[in-house]
Amino acid sequence: MKRVVSGIKPSGDLTLGNYLGAMKRWAENQHKEGYENFFFVANLHAITVKQDADQLKKRTYDIIAWLLTVGVDPNRSVIFVQSMIPAHSEICWILNNYVTMGELGKMTQFKDKSAKSGREGQLAGLYDYPVLMAGDVLLYDADEIPVGIDQVQHVELSRSIAQRFNNTHGETFKLPKATLSEKTSKIMSLNDPLKKMSKSDTEDSYISLDENPEKIIRKFKRAVTDSENSIRYGEDKPAISNLLVILSEFTEKSIDELVREYEGKGYGQFKKDIGEIVADKLTYLQQKFAEVRNDESRLKSIISQGNSNASILANEKVSIVKDKLGLI
Repeated sequence: MKRVVSGIKPSGDLTLGNYLGAMKRWAENQHKEGYENFFFVANLHAITVKQDADQLKKRTYDIIAWLLTVGVDPNRSVIFVQSMIPAHSEICWILNNYVTMGELGKMTQFKDKSAKSGREGQLAGLYDYPVLMAGDVLLYDADEIPVGIDQVQHVELSRSIAQRFNNTHGETFKLPKATLSEKTSKIMSLNDPLKKMSKSDTEDSYISLDENPEKIIRKFKRAVTDSENSIRYGEDKPAISNLLVILSEFTEKSIDELVREYEGKGYGQFKKDIGEIVADKLTYLQQKFAEVRNDESRLKSIISQGNSNASILANEKVSIVKDKLGLI
């Protein structure tokens, strides 16, 4: 049996990138034979950026509701909230002693934020969160970690930390492996196809899952395109390739099929169709989400059950680790 572990941060509006790159994939993968899945709300990771307490709590429940909306089944997968499992914080502190400041300083997100606003003013939590991420997966003996390509570096660090601990104290942690979806490991910005779609970017660059149809259609109409007015997939066509991936995911048609379908058609028709198709699907999902989100007692029950199942494994692993270190 292979174990898959993955989390999503409640740090802002969920986007098309979150849906296609993570949540939709989670729902599909839980039907694979021989796999067990642990999906969590990574709310401890969210507080490396200042959060409004009420909004953070609301978004935590929102994510659980969206997971159920898109087909993640609590009877097939363990759904839990990171901050409600104290073992995550505890293992992070322990694993801090098996990673160097040099390694953490090379992590892409810390380097990027340091380059933009200076290294000295960055929060220690931002610097250290790759260790918490390592603990998130090592606690559960994860075999596979479905991530976007920008997160592969963090999974590699998790492997290094686990190997270092194992070398010192004997076999304790499994070495996790990053797994990428062929098409949707990274959904790109609508106005800059070389950047990942992110809610922290300008509003026209991303689609929120709760956006109204008119706004969705308008954003796709404004989406940047490439030179040469042909619809095809390729490294020299990053904007059109990104739009083709999105359309393929929403229509369940292959990219080759879509390229043939739009042969000889212009960018205008192509972007109009994508906008309308995405808007229709998201409107349906939004209606379903509203029903699920309205039953907060059910959400709390699912979280409680998931936390209980996750805690058994997490607490057992922390107990093993502390015993090896002589911690009472």
